[in-house]
Amino acid sequence: MSEVLLFHHAQGLTEGVRGFADELRAAGHVVHTPDLYVGRTYGSLGDGMAYAEAVGFDALIERGTQAADELPAELVYAGFSLGVLPAQKLAQTRPGARGALLMQAAIPLDEFGGAWPAGVPLQLHVMEDDELGDVEIARALAASVPEAELFLYPGDRHLFADRGMADYDEEAAALLMQRALLFLG
Repeated sequence: MSEVLLFHHAQGLTEGVRGFADELRAAGHVVHTPDLYVGRTYGSLGDGMAYAEAVGFDALIERGTQAADELPAELVYAGFSLGVLPAQKLAQTRPGARGALLMQAAIPLDEFGGAWPAGVPLQLHVMEDDELGDVEIARALAASVPEAELFLYPGDRHLFADRGMADYDEEAAALLMQRALLFLG
């Protein structure tokens, strides 16, 4: 089983993110869910992004790094949307990474040093027509990482795996969970 550091999206550590973590735990994985927003959640993506911009993306990435510093190095880093920032950075730069599970976003490789560490598997999940999902970046990232799997889901929803969001897609979320559990196993 895997130990996972899971970062929430721009609306905060929602019940849907907690529920996703609980499903991973029920399958036997150890899952840590740091709250980068220190208790705040937002009812809309716009409000959550406004908070993230006010705090600063670098500060949120640093909060994620600090959360990782308290844990063993041998982690799988996972993130939803905004949470992909610290997850991908840690997977690319922190020695010992066991993998990265990036959902609803991807960051260009050169943002965090330009290279993906050898032997670190990557799994990406985005909807094909999601304007916020960085689909082209996800494709480029998957093409540059030998151990990468890219899963494109039909549709245009962004936070489709968070059951508390309007974008929730039960079928796509179930398939993402199935694939994530195989990845972590």
